[in-house]
Amino acid sequence: MRNLRKAGPPPSGVVVITGASSGIGRVTAHAFARQGARLVLAARSASSLDEAVAECRRLGAEALAVPTDVTDEEQVQALVRAAIAEFGGIDVWVGNASVFGYGAFEHTPAEVFRQIIETNLMGQTYGVRAVLPHFRARGAGTLVLVGSVYSKVSSPYVSAYIASKHALLGFAEAVRQELADAKEINLCLVLPATADTPIYQHAANHTGRRVHPLPPVVSPVRVARTIVRLVERPQRVAVVGKVQGSLIPVHAHMAGLYDRFIVPTMNALALRKGRVEPHDGTLFAPDPPSNAVTGGWRRRHR
Repeated sequence: MRNLRKAGPPPSGVVVITGASSGIGRVTAHAFARQGARLVLAARSASSLDEAVAECRRLGAEALAVPTDVTDEEQVQALVRAAIAEFGGIDVWVGNASVFGYGAFEHTPAEVFRQIIETNLMGQTYGVRAVLPHFRARGAGTLVLVGSVYSKVSSPYVSAYIASKHALLGFAEAVRQELADAKEINLCLVLPATADTPIYQHAANHTGRRVHPLPPVVSPVRVARTIVRLVERPQRVAVVGKVQGSLIPVHAHMAGLYDRFIVPTMNALALRKGRVEPHDGTLFAPDPPSNAVTGGWRRRHR
C-alpha cells in the first residue's frame, strides 16, 4: 500500500503498547527498546508486565508498567494519563491487545463472542478515543493498530475473531479519513498472518476438539519489525506473511474458490483429533505463567 503523506515520529520517542505481556506486544516492546524508546507497557497481568519492563530496561530503555484491561474505557484513559505524567507526552500508540476463540458460531456462548468483540474492537476504539485528543493538541502522533490477515478474509470456527478484525479495518479506515485535516497524525494498520504467539494457547475453545493455529506461522519478530517500520515510514496497511496474505485477493475476487479451500483446510489443519472440554481460555482472566514471547508453534511444524 502507498505511504501516507507524512513521516512519523522517530522510534526513540514515547511509545505505549497494549497487549504487551506476551507475543507481538512483548516483542514489539523489545524492538522499540533497542531503538531507545521510552516505553509504557499495558496488559492485564501485572506480573508479566513487570517481566517485560525488566527485559526492556536490560536493553537500555526507560519503561513503565501500567496494568490495564482494555475492555474498561476508564482504565484506558488512565493509561494515557499515566504515560503523559511519567514521560510528558506520547508519540506512538500501538494498539495490540487481542484475544482469540475457536468454535462454530452456534456453539460459541454469547458472553465469549461479546468478550472477543470487547477486547479486539472496543478496546482499540477506547485507545484511539483516549490518545487522539493528546495527538491533536500536540499536532503529531502515530497510531499503529494490530489487526490480522483475518481483517480481509474469513474462516469458519473463528467468527467472533473474524467479526472483530473486519470491524477494526473499517474503523481504522473511517477514522483515518476523519484525520485528513491532521497532516502530522498517522493511523496505520498492520495485518499479520498466523503469528507464533501464545494467543492460541490462551484461546477459548468451544469446538470439542484440540485446536491448532492455521499454518504457516510467522515470527512475531517480523511483525514487530513491521510496526517499527510503520512508525518510521507510515503507510495505511502492511500485511505480514506472504502465504496467507496471498489469500486476500482470492477472497476478494474468487469467493467461491476461497470457500472451497478454507473450509476443508480448517477442518484438516485447525481442528485436530482428540476431545477437549469446552473452555474460555484466558478471555476473562489472564494466566501469567503462560505469557511468553512465542507460542512454540513454528517448532511444532518442523
